Amino acid sequence: MAISTSKPGRIAIIGASGYGGLQLVKLINEHPSFEIASLNGERSAGKSWNASNPFMKITADKEITKSNIDEIVELSDYAILSLPNGLSSQLTPLLLEKGVKVLDLSADYRFKSLDKWKEVYSKEASKYPRFDYELCEEAIYGFSEEFSSEISKSRLIACPGCYPTSSLSVLIPFLKQGLIESEGIIIDAKSGTSGGGRNPNEQLLLSECSESIKPYGVIGHRHRAEIETIASHFAGHEVNLQFTPHLVPMVRGILTTVYARLRDPGLTAEDCIIVLKAFYKNLPFIDILPVGIYPATKWVKNTNKVMISVEVDKRNGRIVLMSVIDNLLKGQAGQALQNLNIMHGLQSDVGLPKITFYP
Repeated sequence: MAISTSKPGRIAIIGASGYGGLQLVKLINEHPSFEIASLNGERSAGKSWNASNPFMKITADKEITKSNIDEIVELSDYAILSLPNGLSSQLTPLLLEKGVKVLDLSADYRFKSLDKWKEVYSKEASKYPRFDYELCEEAIYGFSEEFSSEISKSRLIACPGCYPTSSLSVLIPFLKQGLIESEGIIIDAKSGTSGGGRNPNEQLLLSECSESIKPYGVIGHRHRAEIETIASHFAGHEVNLQFTPHLVPMVRGILTTVYARLRDPGLTAEDCIIVLKAFYKNLPFIDILPVGIYPATKWVKNTNKVMISVEVDKRNGRIVLMSVIDNLLKGQAGQALQNLNIMHGLQSDVGLPKITFYP
């Protein structure tokens, strides 16, 4: 299916009723070069979008339907899948076969090896039989700042997870240039409750998580494998790291702190800031903070920004890298739209918020 950038790109949002889907509906509805072609969701199928979501009315109201491949193909140029892990892989090959380009928010195509996905997502692998080895190899990892050239030519984008986006934003510049040791990397990450999705979950009840903070997935969180895979790609050899996520009582946002050992213990924080600024030069969504200023999740809330800070502990030659993102935007829907812009031949920042409403 030929796509003309002179006409609005027609977008199907599959899985529109979850938190990721809600962000996508808002972003696409307000985008100057895209239009919502189809809204699919099991939860509210058969109802109009505006009736089901009176707090987020869209310009041209549409009926929410169950996923129908033929209908999506007829109406759409692109499909953004905001579906549970495993389920996306059941729809993606059918859409691609009929000429619809796909951006997948699940983890189904983040690994080049399908066998690796089956290992990490064993529960989903037992539920959804998969044999799409070639599509796993074909998919481009949608870390927009590093793979924009590949994204622009691809028909299948595997959008990164929220924790990987925050962690890799600070790791990639130093691993790629060999400035840190690849052994002994520790990632401490803290996320708001929206990262757990919209379905009912006892741990996300206000009375459970309010006035409290707790770690989870301490050994073997699925995003660790994703982070290690991409980190290994840029390091040029296998990277094994420690990753511990925490749930904090806020709705949205991720704060990630990464600890690593510098290869050159003589490097200062000021030197590392220069490295980061050069690496991310002229990229609209990466903000490098001055030494001594540390990022807060509130500073990027409701934006597609990544804010990064760095310190160096001269006593032990360790670097401390800090980043914040909005997990629902840069960590999910915003990065998907950033990739969609690139695929459609637009500037990557079109239609994406850069400045928070503060406080």
